[in-house]
Amino acid sequence: MSIKELQEQVDNLLEEMEGVQEVCDTLEICSQDDGCVTCKTNEKIKALEQKIEELENKVEELTGEEEEEE
Repeated sequence: MSIKELQEQVDNLLEEMEGVQEVCDTLEICSQDDGCVTCKTNEKIKALEQKIEELENKVEELTGEEEEEE
């Protein structure tokens, strides 16, 4: 997979995460003290953050390899 494709995936995931976060603040469960702990939306946000981090690490690895080749 190319760096451009990986970056596009990161951008798409960031957009998806932003949309989920906007909804998150309006949920009834958010008004509870431990709402984030039991919230499925919060779990989805954490999963998206993990995917984004993995893809960003791949991009860093690939750009590092390109810099070494030059």
